[in-house]
Amino acid sequence: MTRLANKTALVTGASRGIGRAIAERLAADGALVAVHYGSDEGAAKDTVAAIEATGGQAFAVRAAFGTDGAIEQLADAVTAELRRRTGTDRLDILVNNAAVSDSDGGIDTETPAAFDRLFAVNVRTPFFLIQRLLPLMSGGGRIVNIGSAVTRIALPGEIGYAMTKAALTTLGRNLANEVGPRGITVNTVNPGPTRTDRTAFLFDQPQAAAMVSAGQAIERIGMPTDIAAVVAFLATDDAGWITANTIDATGGSYLGPKTLG
Repeated sequence: MTRLANKTALVTGASRGIGRAIAERLAADGALVAVHYGSDEGAAKDTVAAIEATGGQAFAVRAAFGTDGAIEQLADAVTAELRRRTGTDRLDILVNNAAVSDSDGGIDTETPAAFDRLFAVNVRTPFFLIQRLLPLMSGGGRIVNIGSAVTRIALPGEIGYAMTKAALTTLGRNLANEVGPRGITVNTVNPGPTRTDRTAFLFDQPQAAAMVSAGQAIERIGMPTDIAAVVAFLATDDAGWITANTIDATGGSYLGPKTLG
């Protein structure tokens, strides 16, 4: 498929899980993809190798989000490699996927340090990364932020994380209004329960998988490729009239009872 031919993309947190699936899908659709990673260089190289093995184009870039200078480091590395590969520093697609979570983040247990890190990585970083990269998207582009179903569903221990994803959704809506005149769309995609390397320990347990699946309108656990397909569509020219939206890509999580009996 070549609907993203001659496009360039940056996917943050792309060495594993949903981010990797997004990077692979954008590359399969024809884009040159910058695969960002924070610490796992081997996983990032594996992602790039998988893309190249199927005829795609990608390169890895490192930046430890939440540390001083990380945004400039990433922007400079992406810009330099785009110029080397394409002769221009134009960026067409930015996917803000990288995030940290806190599984023990209830009101009685959350610490100031953990809370600040959540907001530093999940909110501050995408905000200022967008600010830094907007000049590379002159004349049009696509920004997709990866949110979460926890903005709609209350889960124990997720207060701080849910707050950051709600902030990201608000960022998307307001940013869309600001950059729309430049031909840039901004949307948020909210995944629900998704099987990744980090959640496999849970969903490999038959009871847990059955319980979660039963709470879905479409009774199965989501896969990273499910989310990647939504992001890939939003990155296309066909999605040029969709902006300031939040797409619930959860398979219908926790909509309510399926029967009244």
